[in-house]
Amino acid sequence: MSTPMVQLAAPSGLLSLVLFLIAVALLALLGGGFWITSRVKQSEPPRPRPEEQPHLPPEGATREVQENREPDEVPQTPKGGRPLTPYELSNMGTKPSTAKERPRWSKGSSGSFGGGGLGAH
Repeated sequence: MSTPMVQLAAPSGLLSLVLFLIAVALLALLGGGFWITSRVKQSEPPRPRPEEQPHLPPEGATREVQENREPDEVPQTPKGGRPLTPYELSNMGTKPSTAKERPRWSKGSSGSFGGGGLGAH
């Protein structure tokens, strides 16, 4: 017994037309994008000329300042006085340190917790 052959996809002019219209729409979208970009670019102010660029100050390039800093200490509570509340403390910042030697990590230490070093031995 022979089974009738079923045609799964018939060639259709409609499918070709839809694919052509999608391609035309994509080209129109790309062309519109270029057109809008050129309009926006024309409305922007011109780029600064070389003489309008920023220049170094007369004393030259700024230099980096390296200094040791230490935290401001919390004021001690006087005997018989009440402790300060967090709202009464100033913005605790840092101040320049009097020590000139930069702090270094211990030998064999990575310098950070969990940094993978052997630690101080």
